[in-house]
Amino acid sequence: MRKAVIGIIVVVILIAGGVGLSANSINSGDNNSTVITYGETTFANDQYKSLVDSYFINNNYGNLESMNYKIITADEVNAISQGISQETYTSGQIFSSSLVDLGSSEDLSIDVDHSRITLVTDDMYESALESTGITKGHVIVTSPVSATGESALAGIMSAYEYATNTEIPEEVKEAANEEIYTTSEIVNNSNVSADDLTDVVDDVKEEVEAQNITDHETIVNIINNVTVNYNIVLSPEDIENLAESIRQTQLVQDQASDYQSQINSFIQNNTGGFSLENIFNF
Repeated sequence: MRKAVIGIIVVVILIAGGVGLSANSINSGDNNSTVITYGETTFANDQYKSLVDSYFINNNYGNLESMNYKIITADEVNAISQGISQETYTSGQIFSSSLVDLGSSEDLSIDVDHSRITLVTDDMYESALESTGITKGHVIVTSPVSATGESALAGIMSAYEYATNTEIPEEVKEAANEEIYTTSEIVNNSNVSADDLTDVVDDVKEEVEAQNITDHETIVNIINNVTVNYNIVLSPEDIENLAESIRQTQLVQDQASDYQSQINSFIQNNTGGFSLENIFNF
């Protein structure tokens, strides 16, 4: 049974708990509700950064200079990856980038650049983010080169933390990263499509949450039943790993619900919601 891990596999843009940003890796703009994360390699290469910026601009984000941004360095990535995947990355291997916009009170929406992000889908990111309590905001994920995308989730969550000045509990982040890692591994090594697997995961998580189930074998049985309904065949190992991932998600639901309340409060107070501050501003 794998322990919960933070998914760092191929191309990474992440910052996770215990690894802080150095002062020169944070740059503040006037727009406090939107944060961009740039991989170190992308930011250092004018052509790569231009490709990423163009993608954001083409998705209706024209004034990038007003936004906060972070540069994710190889040293920061290696501080995490060496303890998980034993991989060591150079300053020329940190590509992927994301944009998180909390300037709207609308439900969470994910836009993935499928011409660059080859494995993780919009729904896979959405499911994992919702496991942390994140149900609002607009997220864009891209890269100047081909990337599988598992590791982008950690960078997205870090952007939420920076935008709201509120940390996601470490156990919650680990559970969400374990989910994206597990589902990506299943899609990559099986004949199950990402869309079908996401449907299975969402149905299982819904039932587990409704009944507050944390017993591993019970979750295994639920997965077996749901996969039959969808006419999907998963290997015993995949089912075991998926069950453990969902169990970890359920174990941290109280913390995720608390973070969800904080996120929703932040958005309400920054998008014209009913608050004394907004009334006085008006």
